[in-house]
Order: sequence, then C-alpha cells, then structure tokens
Amino acid sequence: MPSLSHIKHLIIDMDGVLYLGDQPAPRLQEFFAFLRERSLRFTLATNNSTRTPQDYAAKLERMGVKISPSEVLVSGQATARFLAREYPRGTRAHVFGMPALKQAMTEEGFVLADEDVQLVVASMDREVTFEKLKRATLLIRSGARFIATNLDPTNPTEEGLLPGTGAMIAALETASETKPQAIGKPEPTMYQLAMEQMGASPETTAAIGDRADTDILGGKRAGITTICVLSGSSDRAEAEAFEADMIFDDIAHLLETWQHILIKESTP
Repeated sequence: MPSLSHIKHLIIDMDGVLYLGDQPAPRLQEFFAFLRERSLRFTLATNNSTRTPQDYAAKLERMGVKISPSEVLVSGQATARFLAREYPRGTRAHVFGMPALKQAMTEEGFVLADEDVQLVVASMDREVTFEKLKRATLLIRSGARFIATNLDPTNPTEEGLLPGTGAMIAALETASETKPQAIGKPEPTMYQLAMEQMGASPETTAAIGDRADTDILGGKRAGITTICVLSGSSDRAEAEAFEADMIFDDIAHLLETWQHILIKESTP
C-alpha cells in the first residue's frame, strides 16, 4: 500500500477539498504551512474553468493562505495548453464558456471567432442562452472539433450540488450528435500537465480530491497515488469503489496522520 512518506509532489483539487464555497476547510492554513515546511511542491488543479489562477490565488489569500498563480492549474488552462501542442498560433476557435476560458485560449495564441472555426471549446457558462447553444451546435455540425474542458455533471457549493460543466456539454452533445473530447479530470492529461509543471514523476506524486469519479479515477489513470477526502462530493463507499489508495475525513485528518507518521519515523 502506498505511503505518505514517499510523496514529494501533490496535485490538489480545490472545490470540496480546500474549501466549500467561501468556507475554508478546517486547519487550511496549517496544511499549507506543513507543505511549505516540508518543501512539498504542489499544483492546485481544478476542473472549474470559470476563474483564472489569479482569482484562485486571491480567494485563498482571503482565507489566509498565500500561493502563487503559477501553482494553480485550471481545466481551461490545461485545455488550451493541450490544444496549443496540436494547432499553430492563429488557429480560429469558438469558445462556449466564461471569460477565464477565453483568456486561457487567447494566451496560447488562439483567435476567438464565431464562424469558420476549427475548434469549439466548451465549458461552464453561467450566462448560457439558446443563441449560444445554437451557435456552438451549428459549428460542431459543420465539422469543428468538439472539445470539453471537463464533464463534471455537478459542482459542490454551500447550497448543495449545482449544475456543472457536464450539464452544459450534455446539451451540446445531444444537439450536435457529437461526443466531445474531454481534457480535464478524470482524463490523465491534466495530471500529466501538472506533473510537468512541477518537474515531478508519478512515483513521488499524489492526487488529493473529494470526487472519486474524477479526482481518484484520474489519478489512477495517470499512475499516481490517490487520496480521497470525504469533505466534498464522494462518500466512503464511492471512494472505496474507485479504489482510492488512502481515505481521510478531510485535509485536517490527512495533516494529522501525516504529521504522526513523520514523528514516528523520526523516533529512534
């Protein structure tokens, strides 16, 4: 069974792990202080593409945790980076999504357009309209490659589980009769990009997440250690069904266990 002792790099989900809505997880500041003290490198990776890395850094700073935007990887970034390796700068793409996704695509050299496009890149759109759905559907039916940042059906919030990107994608998939290629979790692409960003290898990397069907499944596909916390979407039965390597109530429980192991190992 994998041990916390060998972990040097972490790919950490945010929603449902570090916070729920605007409510920080217990011992959040202590958890990050521990990572810094142990020189454990991390990437905060989320399927939520509605915000930029700068937005997430600012949110965590309000919770008393200081991180660099370079330590964040959102699915919109991952999607844009993946596509930039396959298409030259100047490729025309239509974005169905929020401004953060559009920013990620333009930063990688794509030209955003509503016609004559090679790509339709879709994600959560909190201002979705019939016209937006129609435009994207017609472009896909005309031959544009259909890419989804992720397929999460719901998002955990303080109000409960709300419609996620997958709900938007399902409408486009049904109308266009075309299945999209997804880039975010649970596909291994996002984990591979995160490890590349940290200079990490699978042997020393662990994924921490609250959703078994994305965080844990994706970690398994990427060949890394998986840690499920029960503070968000999945319960213990789901975590066990997806064969998470380790299961904790929340990051406070994980921190306590990790500290105990290190104390035990340092005792003669």
